[in-house]
Amino acid sequence: MAILEIITEGDPRLRHKASKVRKVDDSIRKLARDMMATVEETPYAIALAAPQVGVLRRVIVVKLPAEEPDEVEEGEEPAGPVELMLANPEVIRSSGQQTGIEGCLSIPGWIGDVQRAMHVTVRARDMDDKEVRVKASGFLARALQHEIDHLDGILFIDRIEDPETLRYEPFEDADVEIEGETAGTVAPGTIGQVNQRASGA
Repeated sequence: MAILEIITEGDPRLRHKASKVRKVDDSIRKLARDMMATVEETPYAIALAAPQVGVLRRVIVVKLPAEEPDEVEEGEEPAGPVELMLANPEVIRSSGQQTGIEGCLSIPGWIGDVQRAMHVTVRARDMDDKEVRVKASGFLARALQHEIDHLDGILFIDRIEDPETLRYEPFEDADVEIEGETAGTVAPGTIGQVNQRASGA
């Protein structure tokens, strides 16, 4: 399995809509495995969409550790661990609201508050090319919505309602934990682009 290069904001591929996977074949399975290996080898990473590695196909991977009991809503059971490799994921049902900090491997160093659905049902194809439905709540629901947005050329900065929450928070050695993702040094030109997008420009 290969470790793939993650492209960053400013690369036009992040703003293109990814193509639907007609059939989950060996090439798609290899892409998904390489994406998962990239997540596993990237500090704090928990998910990745194919456009983030420059491939405009509708494929995402998510890998979450098991939730601790104090991390879940009252009355819900802890989820995880979760490991998903999905083709053509789409949210077919959603309910509730949650607002939380998000960051992105493709916009290193930047975080902001994003409102998402609290509960989602996602329809997709698994790596055996079978239709599956994933029901998710809380952080897993957020991660799925974030990655599915990538497939439509949407970045988390486009979802920020209050630009005041957008901030650059580098961490020691250029790594920072942001809701499970990594942010490093900011790419040249990114600060201006992010500020313009966050303010609606």
